[in-house]
Order: sequence, then C-alpha cells, then structure tokens
Amino acid sequence: MEMGNGNGEAAQSQPLAQAQVQPQPLAKALVQPQPQPQVQVLQPLAQAQVQPQSHVLVFPFPVQGHMNPMVQFAKRLVSKGLKVTVVTTISAMHQFQSAPAERLRCFGFDVKLISDGSEYVHRPESIDESTKRFKRVTTETLGGLIATIKNRSKKKKNGTSSTPGSDRDHDDASSTQYPELKFLVYHSGMPWALDIARQHGIDGAPFFTNSSSVTAIYEHYRQGALKIPSQNDRSTTTVSLPSMPPLAFTDLPSFLRDFDSYPGYLELSLTQYTNIRQPKWIFICTFDKLEEEVVKWMRSQEWPVRTIGPTIPSMFLDKRLEDDKAYSLSLFKPNVETCTKWLDSRETGSVVYASFGSMNKLKKEQIEELAWGLRDMNYYFMWAARESEMEKLPANFLEETSEKGLVVSWCPQLQVLAHKAVRCFVTHCGWNSVLEALSLGVPMVTMPHWADQITNAKFVADVWKVGVRVKTNVKGIATKEEIAMCIEQIMDEKKGMEMRRASLRWKELAKKAVDQGGSSDKNIEEFVAKIV
Repeated sequence: MEMGNGNGEAAQSQPLAQAQVQPQPLAKALVQPQPQPQVQVLQPLAQAQVQPQSHVLVFPFPVQGHMNPMVQFAKRLVSKGLKVTVVTTISAMHQFQSAPAERLRCFGFDVKLISDGSEYVHRPESIDESTKRFKRVTTETLGGLIATIKNRSKKKKNGTSSTPGSDRDHDDASSTQYPELKFLVYHSGMPWALDIARQHGIDGAPFFTNSSSVTAIYEHYRQGALKIPSQNDRSTTTVSLPSMPPLAFTDLPSFLRDFDSYPGYLELSLTQYTNIRQPKWIFICTFDKLEEEVVKWMRSQEWPVRTIGPTIPSMFLDKRLEDDKAYSLSLFKPNVETCTKWLDSRETGSVVYASFGSMNKLKKEQIEELAWGLRDMNYYFMWAARESEMEKLPANFLEETSEKGLVVSWCPQLQVLAHKAVRCFVTHCGWNSVLEALSLGVPMVTMPHWADQITNAKFVADVWKVGVRVKTNVKGIATKEEIAMCIEQIMDEKKGMEMRRASLRWKELAKKAVDQGGSSDKNIEEFVAKIV
C-alpha cells in the first residue's frame, strides 16, 4: 500500500493516524465534457427497473486518494446491476465537503459508517500503533456490519421485519431492498478483511490503488528477487526484474529506495501480500495495455488479477454513466468559476498546469525555483498551490505574473486537464494524477517526491513516453532553469510532438479499456456474472 497515492500525496513520512483523519482531496468536475453520439448509456442503479439480487460491500482505506478509485469502481458495479454499500469510517466522513453520502446515494449506493477507533485518539501515534488499532477496531465493527446486513437479508427472505426503531442504520433510501450480501471488496492494505468476510460466510477480494508495476516490485522484494544494496552502492545499482524495463535503484518506491528511512511504511506496504494467494479475485487500478507485461507476469504467478481501470468519472472516458461527471468525495471546494473563466480566455494548447496534490510539502527553496521557472517560460500557467505553499512564494511573484498566470488554492483537476487550453501537466506523479493525465491525453513534467511517485515518473518518461522528468541538483532541488527547459520540451510544437502523440494514443486505449467490450469492462462483467 502506498500511503501517498492519488493526487494528494504527502511529501514526507507521517503517522498513519494523521492520514486517516485527513483524507486527501481529489479534483471535482468543472464543466461537463462534450457528449459524443452513439454511446451505450448505462443507467445508475437508482434508475433501473430491475431490483438487484446481489449485494457487495466496498471498503476503501479511509484516505481520499485511496477512496476515489474504489468508489469509481463501485459506480461501475452499480451500473451493472449490483447493490453496493460503500463502507467508510466515522472520522473520514466528517472531513468531506457537502454531504458525500447524499451524492453517493444518487448513484444507488448505501453508505455505512464504522469506527476505526481514530475518533478516540487524542495524541500522535506511531505507524505500528495506528495500524494495530485500525485492525483491532475494524475487525469488530466491520464484522458487526456484515452480520447486521446478513441478518436483515435473512429476515426479508423469511418474510419478517425488524422491530421499528431497532436498526440504527435503517435510514437510507434503499433500506427496503434486501438482496443477499455476497462479497466484500477491500483495500489491499487491509488483508485481514478477507478473514472477516469469510468468517461471516461471504467472499472477498483486495483492491490495489497503485500501479501493477509498483505492486509487482514489492512482491519481487518479498520473494527475495530484489535485494537492497549497501548505502554506498544505491546510486549506481541497476535493478533487473521480470516483465519490467531496467530500473535504477533510485527509480524504486521510496520505501525501498530509502530503505533505512521508512521501515514502518515498508512493513505496512508488505502486509498487502500476507495472504495474496488466498483471494479468488485481485482488482488493480490500471488497464491491460498500459502495463501488459507486468499483468502477464502476475497471472503467471497464479494471481487472479483483474484490471478495472482507469477509475476516473465515466463522462471523461466512455460517457456511458451520464451522471458520473465528478468524483463523489472531496475535502476542498474548488474555485470553479474563476478557473473556468480564466481557461476559457486562453488559446488552445497555451497553458501549463501545475499541481502537487493536497499534502506534498515542498521546501521553500523548491517553491521559489518552481515559481521563477513558471515566470520565466513563454507560456501561460495555472498553479494549484495550497495556502501553505502560497506562504512560501517569492515576494511580488503574484503581482509580477498576474498577466500570464493564475494561482489558486485548489482547482477541479479533471476539468482543467480536459480543457483545450492545457497542453502540459507539471505533477508529483501520484497514481491518480498519472491515470487522469493519460486518460485525457496530457503530457507530463514529473517532479516526484516520495512513495510510488518516483516509480510512476520513471514509467511516464521512459516507458509510456508521455513526459519528461526534471533533474535535481545535489540538494535535491529542481532549479528554475531545469523546470523551464522540461516544460519547453513538451510545449514546443516540434519538440513535444512525439509526447503529445503518445499521450493521445494512451487516451484512446484508456477509453477503449472501460468502454463496452474493453478489457476492464469485460473484467467487471465477469465478476458481476460470478456473484449474481
């Protein structure tokens, strides 16, 4: 499990408890993409005429960058006739904007809250402490929820009903539906959830929210195929692994690359594999063509892998879910009107968009270099910089760049990337951000910081050929000259042609994967057919 997944990763190590109660924001939609003709539309379950016969629980890790891919997967399951209940924690739900439970119910979901014990924690916890507490409490509360739902289904089947007022969860629009509970889809970082499911008579499967490549790298390490070199040799070591291009040791996820700095996070990441051969299904947030060789290797290891991505709202891909125009969970409210008006006033392909997620903590020196790099290039820019980053901006920067740039505290990233004015994405390379850029055909300048971002950046630049990675100096800082040069490689009409072409190819393959008959669509159809 990569704690920094999505487009809201942390730039440095944090206790797990902090991540749990501070979900990461993910961009909301700005304007609806232009619809395309002759699209098979899948209606949300709430509008379907046939009541579902099977019920699935989806239990994401309660951090926004991990929740959004699983919620998007849940929308696909609903559209194919399943009843879905999204399970999240009390503390996580309190962080989101504008009643997310109501928005999820528009797609036919139930939303159930359970405790992970974090609402009772009033002091910093170590990773080990928070992990043990999370597992201990959710083992009880998730098990209790499964038992309650199964009991409700049994009573309905037998023609009986609960005593009025006896069920605290009996408060949703779908409470009159009691299809049989058959399955639990859980975040891969909670492998014990499979035991909970099977103890209560249902099956379960993990959902990996990072790339197949990162997933495989950890498994190679666990099997002993990947050795950690001595400190002196790490900068010069090349790693050769099955199904992957040659990787510098410095291209590995930071929990392995900086082996001595993240022992707790490495141990947490490796827990995903403790029972990896037990599930009958393994879902991964990618698509077959993107990581074809890695997926083949996984299947050669008898992993029952099913790719089900990209997991971004349907109206940006196949457009078969008409109401799926945005992620359903968000911490911050983006300034939609300001961003829309500003982008609409720019010419096609004239804007550089920069964002480093919700929790990356760039050094003041790096913020300054990025600011001057954006100022000195010959293009417009939009920069989503949190308030903590704005405090580090150089004096007079906003005034000096007011004619060519817009700096906002948060923006609707999907719609920004989909806008015709945007040609380049300067990104930290969280997996959600990478999938969004690939799906929308936007080349990337990568400035990774930690976790899986480093490995993602390697694949963006050298495998998928859709971006360029900035080089850092001996202090680990990307200079303004380096940043401006990398942006120029993408923005220039001739220099960036091949990357733009590659981006458009991946955009088409991403759409094809989730469209009717595509690899991801067929994988989801197969799963639904097995449990109905």
